[in-house]
Amino acid sequence: MKSCIAVPEIILPAEGIDPSKWAVIACDQHTSDPAYWEELEALVGDSPSTLRLTLPEIYLSSPDCDARIANICEEMSRYRREGLLRKLPKGFVLVTRKTPYSSPRTGLVLSVDLEEYSYLPDSKTRIRASEATILERIPPRLKIREKVELEFPHIMLLYNDPLDIVLGPLKNADLPVLYDFSLNMGGGSVCGRFVSETQEVISRFEALVKDGLLFMVGDGNHSLATAKAAWEKIKPTLSASERETHPARYALCEAVNLYDEGIRFEAIHRLVKGVNAQEFARSFRTTGGTGRGTMYIGGEGQEIPLPASVPLAVAETDCAIAAYLEVRGGSVDYIHGEDALRKLTQKHADYVGIALPKMQKSEMFAYVAAHGCLPRKTFSMGESEEKRYYIEGKEIR
Repeated sequence: MKSCIAVPEIILPAEGIDPSKWAVIACDQHTSDPAYWEELEALVGDSPSTLRLTLPEIYLSSPDCDARIANICEEMSRYRREGLLRKLPKGFVLVTRKTPYSSPRTGLVLSVDLEEYSYLPDSKTRIRASEATILERIPPRLKIREKVELEFPHIMLLYNDPLDIVLGPLKNADLPVLYDFSLNMGGGSVCGRFVSETQEVISRFEALVKDGLLFMVGDGNHSLATAKAAWEKIKPTLSASERETHPARYALCEAVNLYDEGIRFEAIHRLVKGVNAQEFARSFRTTGGTGRGTMYIGGEGQEIPLPASVPLAVAETDCAIAAYLEVRGGSVDYIHGEDALRKLTQKHADYVGIALPKMQKSEMFAYVAAHGCLPRKTFSMGESEEKRYYIEGKEIR
């Protein structure tokens, strides 16, 4: 059987470009914190940066969203035209990430075959979504992907390798260093080394396939779902031979061992906005149980009972929020970090925060295999600052 892993020709910034301004955090972070993006804008200035090649989701509903998308296309073409990018030979990138919060995390940047990925809950493909996909979040991303020549993804795939057979042999190998620098905005540091001998690595990955499953999407599922949607639109226009090699068929991701010491599962909290806080609190109901969460109003927290099962606690919380919003109006956002959640409710009288419990990472593969996808936004891999920064890219045209 053909492997679901492909060897990409990775694109990096040209020599001499400041990597600390080139790399920026995933676009789906800090969606309720414009000050973060304003500070990042000031830091990057006119320097070449992936900030100009991606769209922070805080701007998805802004009046100038279409202009921002057009500018992404223009900047991407300019970067290529002016030699601000370089393409590596075929190979992988071994990435070591250090942050103030966790042990160092090691991953491998590679490409995966979108024919082997599905976000459907009952999927049997080798690459599966770990949690439910919000279909309405695909079109705005697709609008961008259909117009650009390159992808700069923040997707992280998890694989189940308790003995570290895949990356263990690479960690102490003598590999050429591609980059090694400090990340902006408190993101720690990152080092990337080039892996040219790829076939043995792919074989070690394939040895991990169990019940037809190799990878689960740990982060960036909607980005991978968008890549899949774009590929499905392109595929009918191609001949059989073209389908095998077209660059849009393959998506760039970072694969990380679930048992890596740098992988920590954290809860993703709910921030309900534009509501009567006291009224919302009185209306909030779940079946309760031995699980515990915290509701924040005005920066003050009060314990609330939740089901002991984290997926069930998340699902019931989301149902309670949706039922209220359908009748009373308002909106919901997803926040990483309980302190950030508390501070937002302290600043806004019409905000309510619900801090949820975290899922244990060792439960994930077994749960998804038995029950299908987790509820959407059940977990986050670490704090916001630990999310993947955009560094590597790949052609999709």
